[in-house]
Amino acid sequence: MTLTITNNNNVYKVKGQLVKFNIRAFQNELKNIFEEADHIILNLRDLINIDSHGINAIAKLHNEALSKKKKLAIIGFGNNELVHHFKTNKVA
Repeated sequence: MTLTITNNNNVYKVKGQLVKFNIRAFQNELKNIFEEADHIILNLRDLINIDSHGINAIAKLHNEALSKKKKLAIIGFGNNELVHHFKTNKVA
């Protein structure tokens, strides 16, 4: 399954797999997102697979939100690795 990202009122729904081979598509879709919006919601409920590259891409998006003083909400933490990443790293 591929990666599909849809946007409806700053809610970005990520569906499929967020893995090494499609990280660039994820990054391109959300490139400069915080120039356009003060807050976004990243919905991961339909994400069926994520690897370490996907986790790092989400972490980078989170760090960008922090550095630009924007709000990022992530819903649908169905992946244990992603939950573990955010629980073990300091977040503001």
